[in-house]
Amino acid sequence: MDDAAPQANSRPHVKFERLVKAAQNCPAATIAIAHPCDPVSLESAIEAARLRLVTPILVGPPARIAEAAAQAGLDISPFEIVAAAHSHDAAAKAVEIIRSGRADALMKGSLHTDELMSAVVARETGLRTARRLSHCFIMDLPTHPDALIITDAAVNIAPTLEDKIDIVQNAIDLAHTLGMSEVRVAILSAMETVNPKIPSTIEAAALCKMADRGQITGAMLDGPLALDNAIDPEAAAIKKITSSVAGRANVLVVPDLEAGNMLAKCLSFLSGADAAGIVLGARVPIVLTSRADALLTRLASCAVAVLVTAARRSRPADAMT
Repeated sequence: MDDAAPQANSRPHVKFERLVKAAQNCPAATIAIAHPCDPVSLESAIEAARLRLVTPILVGPPARIAEAAAQAGLDISPFEIVAAAHSHDAAAKAVEIIRSGRADALMKGSLHTDELMSAVVARETGLRTARRLSHCFIMDLPTHPDALIITDAAVNIAPTLEDKIDIVQNAIDLAHTLGMSEVRVAILSAMETVNPKIPSTIEAAALCKMADRGQITGAMLDGPLALDNAIDPEAAAIKKITSSVAGRANVLVVPDLEAGNMLAKCLSFLSGADAAGIVLGARVPIVLTSRADALLTRLASCAVAVLVTAARRSRPADAMT
């Protein structure tokens, strides 16, 4: 069977196809999939394995996994199954598999994100590091030349300035892992001027100064910026904003989860964008997918996890602690 990534629909998905091909050049990552008890979760695992992206370990109730496989006509016989009683148990056992060194990444199956993340952040038995956990969407927009990273639209509800330092650094590190030669970070707000009445503008200015002082590294930062003058050169020129980031940002840092969620969904539903997702800041990358995602989008999320895993293998052991 051909190892090419499947098309999600009729339009080209060049950015995501490029991600999958890049990940195929890396060693396959062993990935613990928590509670893969529906056809969508199993389809993702089997296709990612076929493309030599991952080696799945299926963690959940064996009877339910087998039932889902039979329902979809999927062969799961090549894969290890670790028995778990229910979804909470599956999340805990998947995390333990990673803590024992048997897997390189974690993936959400058919359980709630909160269930999985509760096991991840558990103080004594989880996967925390010194970094704040944060989520990045990698957006493939048909009308935009480059992929856009949006953070954080899924984990941190109302991040503080201290939280945003790690959120920004996680996104910068991911951008380098994905091969972005020049990382341009826009700290978004409702306007491009600092306004004491709008806290996100003050935090944006502080983050930029932190980058100037070397507290955030690896990218150019600018903010506050409104969305239009962050990604559109003409809009930035009209506002007379002159910087290396304005109009050319490839990383967008949102003020809070509500803003990020709305932005990502607007791009998906109104602009036809696809959104691969990854959680960073834990001991291993965590793949969060939605059952509504196209198969190629889910594979792109797996590909990102593979690339992050490969990058970590080449770093010192304490790079993320």
